[in-house]
Amino acid sequence: MTGKETKLFDPADGFGPLTNLYVATDATLARRDGQWLLYLAGRATDIEGIQLFSASLPKGTPLAATGWRLTSERDDPTRIAVLSGQERSKAWDLKGGRHCPAYVKGWDPQRRDWIERIYYAGGAENVRGPYTIGYLEWNGEQWIDQPEPVFTAYEDWEHGSVYEPNFIYADGQWKMWYVAGSNQEDYIVQGYSESPDGRSNWTTHKIVFSPDDKVFDFCVIRTSRGYDAVYSRVWLSNTSPPATTGLWWCHADIPSSQISDWSRPVQIMTAEDRKWHAGPWKPSFQYGETDPNQMFVFFDGVYAKDVPGPFPYVFTLGCLEIQRPSPERN
Repeated sequence: MTGKETKLFDPADGFGPLTNLYVATDATLARRDGQWLLYLAGRATDIEGIQLFSASLPKGTPLAATGWRLTSERDDPTRIAVLSGQERSKAWDLKGGRHCPAYVKGWDPQRRDWIERIYYAGGAENVRGPYTIGYLEWNGEQWIDQPEPVFTAYEDWEHGSVYEPNFIYADGQWKMWYVAGSNQEDYIVQGYSESPDGRSNWTTHKIVFSPDDKVFDFCVIRTSRGYDAVYSRVWLSNTSPPATTGLWWCHADIPSSQISDWSRPVQIMTAEDRKWHAGPWKPSFQYGETDPNQMFVFFDGVYAKDVPGPFPYVFTLGCLEIQRPSPERN
């Protein structure tokens, strides 16, 4: 399948009036109070650690690939605004940073109220992990950090690290797909667990995709037709990626942790080098308001720097516009 690709953020292009930002990627899409937002991870020159930021379309504007504006500090338009401080969470997410945010709204059975959270992976000591998963929670005025993570690795197959969370609240459960393992070890497993409140009583961690499948993200949304998912298959070795690398789409009647319950996957993007990205990952998507079959899939990209250095790559953020495939049963 082919679609239109749009580049949103690339350090080589600069970030408009912002002068202290040098990376903005890892987007999760949210619609709040009639406005579309992206919550992102990135780096600023004068702020410690990898942080979470935001970008938005003007309020009332339909979902689009263009028109996004990064959120600056209220009193200084040249500085990126950090989503939340780390007074409570710094022990588990400051030195290694905050990564791969995932927005979700769900029911809290203790409070008996709907709440909004942004889950993410935090690194206690090193940007390369190991990671645990926690969240920021909206208190009505701001995003509040938490004193400890809510999900950690304990199975042997998780290799001590869990990250890349993707959430949906359905059937009275906070359902999470996540990655376990290590990019550096070229070992990643797609796992699944669920919880009644999103912070405790997690079910047994189960494997959804084996290490051989190289599935890095599994993003699920609810639609009028059931549930759709877009997931990424990555290639972490130095050899040329196989044809299966890229973004895939599938459909199910229920948000099942059994991949056999989902339709036959359709590849919607390959790993073809587009100069500003190759081997896309971290999809977050929704359908358009005017055309319910038009998909807007936000994704991470990467390309090599012209001048090699300690970290020879540049991270970008893009959007794929494509028509919804027709599901085929396995």
